[in-house]
Amino acid sequence: MDIDKKVSNSKELEFSVFCIENVAAELGVHAEQVYKAFTDDSNILNGYIVPEYEVLHTQSKEYIVNDIIELMQERGVKV
Repeated sequence: MDIDKKVSNSKELEFSVFCIENVAAELGVHAEQVYKAFTDDSNILNGYIVPEYEVLHTQSKEYIVNDIIELMQERGVKV
């Protein structure tokens, strides 16, 4: 997804934090490393998680985490 969308409300912010923390837990790394990977090293936060909030937040935690990790692998994003 090439659309850049900034967090615009508290629900998107909470969901973004949820994604970062749960991906970090699954990968066994600090949330700060995942945040950096999603913002500095890629555009996963504003280019995927935030724009796809409406669809993603209806899925299970496992689905969301696996989906994001798969996207990281496809894009070559490492933490």
